[in-house]
Amino acid sequence: MTYAKESKMRSTAPCLGTWLSSGSPVVAELAAQCGLDWLLLDMEHGCLAEAELLDNLRAAGGRETVVVVRVPTHEAGLIGRALDWGADAIMVPHVNTAAEARAIVSAMKYPPEGGRGYSRSVRAYGYGLQKPEALPVPLLFVQIETAEGVRNVREIAAVPGVDVLFVGPADLGLSLSTEPDAPEYEDALDQVVHAARERGIHAGILVRNADDTPGLLQRGFTKVAVDSDLSILRSRFLSIARG
Repeated sequence: MTYAKESKMRSTAPCLGTWLSSGSPVVAELAAQCGLDWLLLDMEHGCLAEAELLDNLRAAGGRETVVVVRVPTHEAGLIGRALDWGADAIMVPHVNTAAEARAIVSAMKYPPEGGRGYSRSVRAYGYGLQKPEALPVPLLFVQIETAEGVRNVREIAAVPGVDVLFVGPADLGLSLSTEPDAPEYEDALDQVVHAARERGIHAGILVRNADDTPGLLQRGFTKVAVDSDLSILRSRFLSIARG
């Protein structure tokens, strides 16, 4: 069996997604039917609680859209639960060192490569009806969001199991502005792209303005999230209110 959606995400083809911060399974279900390559369910800054994650995964899953769950911390148990419940990929914020990246990879992999707990009866394996070894390996997005992360980005990119170096623009810009010896923001973006290219993995980023997407794709980013559900709704509500 082939998995076209995962194959495209692992390829160098541009893949466009969006951020889902509302925590609404209705929004997740709608977004999954609109032809995007991937969706991000946000448990860090979004309204999505762990108790509501399963309903959102049910709503968004089963289509030709890769569903990425951003966990709020590096906690291995939560990463494992998100995968057990059917996430196609995991995004982890504030990855600053290769050691942190290795620990996250371990949380995603079963022994002997990692330490993830194993059960064949979880939703990801059809509650025991599917063989785990026949399914695609989940993708790992590690977020580069600090000056320290940029300094260590080549070592992070070299960790086996890391698939995407994903820039968090707001946090990265704030971190760079607080350190006098940090690179300029644009230079930091180039360092992330170059590190990804060196290792044959991918670079990704979130953008608020869709007009910025072509330039970022040309620059070397291939996994681009455009805007968020809350931002899209806010903009339209304001437009209606203003007449």
